[in-house]
Amino acid sequence: MRTDLAASYGEERLPRYTSYPTAPHFSPAIGADSYARWLSELPSNASASLYLHVPFCREMCWYCGCHTQIVRRDELVVAYQRALLGEIAQVTAAIGRRIKVEHVHFGGGTPTIMAPEAFAELMAAMRHAFFVLPTAEIAVEIDPRTLTLEMVDVMRLSGVNRASLGVQSFDPVVQRAINRVQSFEQTASVVDMLQRAGIKGINFDLIYGLPHQTVATCLNTVRRSLELAPARFSVFGYAHVPGFKKHQRMINEDQLPDGLARHDQACAIANALKEAGYVQIGLDHFARPDDAMAVAFAQGTLRRNFQGYTTDQSEALLGFGASAIGHLPQGYVQNEVQIGAYQQCIAAGRLATAKGYRLTDDDRLRADIIERIMCEFGADLGDICARHGAEPEAMLRSASRLKPLIADGVVRLDGDRLAVANDSRFLVRSVAAAFDAHLDPGKQLHSRAV
Repeated sequence: MRTDLAASYGEERLPRYTSYPTAPHFSPAIGADSYARWLSELPSNASASLYLHVPFCREMCWYCGCHTQIVRRDELVVAYQRALLGEIAQVTAAIGRRIKVEHVHFGGGTPTIMAPEAFAELMAAMRHAFFVLPTAEIAVEIDPRTLTLEMVDVMRLSGVNRASLGVQSFDPVVQRAINRVQSFEQTASVVDMLQRAGIKGINFDLIYGLPHQTVATCLNTVRRSLELAPARFSVFGYAHVPGFKKHQRMINEDQLPDGLARHDQACAIANALKEAGYVQIGLDHFARPDDAMAVAFAQGTLRRNFQGYTTDQSEALLGFGASAIGHLPQGYVQNEVQIGAYQQCIAAGRLATAKGYRLTDDDRLRADIIERIMCEFGADLGDICARHGAEPEAMLRSASRLKPLIADGVVRLDGDRLAVANDSRFLVRSVAAAFDAHLDPGKQLHSRAV
């Protein structure tokens, strides 16, 4: 890992490329009518994955970058669950048939804030509306501080087979600085409950770059996490954007590590996980060698979507809930971000699509290149361009940001084959950005590259 490159490129604000083009380029020109038409045009043999956004938490974690709000009254959650049921009915009516589903992901917020019976009703509605395959991955994001045994039982009966636990850091000093106090014992208890229920696919989310974090505290969190042996880790750099997320103003910026310190923390975590036998996957995931994600990485079939890296090969991602984003062959759609506006649309019997983006042929070409770079640290430009009827030479000429990366040894070009150097893989977002025709470096819309 080269600290000189971290210093040169690490302060750039770049997308994580969970889509291309990225969400800031979505427009109100794509609305409910476009979405309904796109749904009706899904091929008869299409498969889909489902994302359900539950934007509620019991208290605000100050580092959070998600669309969520704090609720004390459960009736607000109940009303929202009814809206989700309504949206499921509207989407399936627009499709006009029952299509197969290979992945279901509940994100938040805290999806398990729903009452167990409400969660069961939602899962039953999805199984009625869609053909959820017996082999489908059904994943739920969990706050270990609030999960109950009753909810775990309902998750088991509903077919949940993967759980993502927010850990972030086990250091109590860091936890107090981000308003998320969560003991190791709480987390261990939840892991035990899930495993006893047969939910074996357990992911841990860790964050570096938080206030008061050091390499030593990051490594201690990894060491304690390894005691619980999760199947996967997601390791993210904290994105401090108080201009967009006002609650982040509660974090003292003077206590945040600088770019080089963040780089050292990321490297230390990655090395510790690899030494423990986990396979590093792309930018920020780690998995056991026998895990489905590690297998997909080895076979070159790994994909990237709004949940990060995925094994999902579906043609469509259908998003449900306030702020949820969907991806269809024609382009992207996003629901109303405000919960009230979302619920009003559904109650009025119309889709809640607020904005979106219609893909061009050039977008599809660049999206394929960027996805392969993000998933495989390289891309066969000749093969990808041939599939899109384009010339790799023209694509390389348009990628002016690639030249300094090549000069600095970050990228190697062998004919039309591009590869990110092993010691520079932490800059994979910088390499992907070289092919981003929409990127405006002057706008601080994204997190640091390192």
